[in-house]
Amino acid sequence: MLAPTPASPLPPEAPRDAHPDALFDADWLALRTAADSAARADHLNRRAADWLRARQPAADNQRLFMLADLGTGSGANPRYLAPRLPGPQRWTLIDHDPTLLARALASCTELRDHDGGHVQIETRQFDLAALNATALGETGLVCASALLDLVDAAWLARLADLCADLRCAVLVTLSVDGLWHFEGTGEVAGDADDALVREAFNAHQRRDKGLGAALGPDAAPTLAAALDARGFEVELAPSPWKLKLAEAGDAALARALIDGWRDAARAQCPQATARIEAWHGRRSALCGVSPGQLVVGHVDLFAAPRTHPVRNAG
Repeated sequence: MLAPTPASPLPPEAPRDAHPDALFDADWLALRTAADSAARADHLNRRAADWLRARQPAADNQRLFMLADLGTGSGANPRYLAPRLPGPQRWTLIDHDPTLLARALASCTELRDHDGGHVQIETRQFDLAALNATALGETGLVCASALLDLVDAAWLARLADLCADLRCAVLVTLSVDGLWHFEGTGEVAGDADDALVREAFNAHQRRDKGLGAALGPDAAPTLAAALDARGFEVELAPSPWKLKLAEAGDAALARALIDGWRDAARAQCPQATARIEAWHGRRSALCGVSPGQLVVGHVDLFAAPRTHPVRNAG
């Protein structure tokens, strides 16, 4: 196996000031990590691993697998994926936030791949609005987690074009699908205001987050269609969070979600503030005591080029 090389930051790309709705603090990213790991569609990870192995000549087990993680945040995605993918690996972690990139670099320097080899890590401070071939380099697998709902259709089309040009695979996980519900909480018909808050939040998700009119829950199907049109075989798989409301860690995440949904719903529908606040009180009261769970819908996507490429696909 290759010996580890020092982790290294790549030069920054002079990012714009980030939109406030695209800023995520380290505490939130840490809070969601366990739920993210439990939710992922593991068979898509295996498909990604098989894709990488198929690209490596049998006589060249030292060839680096080049991977990129878009919007890496504090590095949770490579921390999860690296031990599940073959080596040797070299990751480029891309984000606009230098503080989170520093955390990601520190948390990923000791990673090992599925075969026990050291994982090489570099970081790049880059404005994702300007995503281009330079950012992706010679990547064989483009990864992202909890990113797609922030972007618009034009950005996804550009990503699909870049991946088609590179003939690389794509593994994008934990994209929201706009659905959530409480179950097992002892209610006969649920809370009548769940639909109000859910619809208001989903509408808020479609506001511009700095990368055009965000697609929110429509993002993963939109990317799937764009990749299919460019000659990729695409699979979507559900990856819901299932948060047990009586368990401390899950309850803390559920409270944060309920707070965030309340805030977004109020911003979207200020005329319904009283109803939204009353809903918030009822739903928050379940956290830490209810035997039920909060199910939050997400979807994972894996795509790999078919044998014959398709270009100029709109």
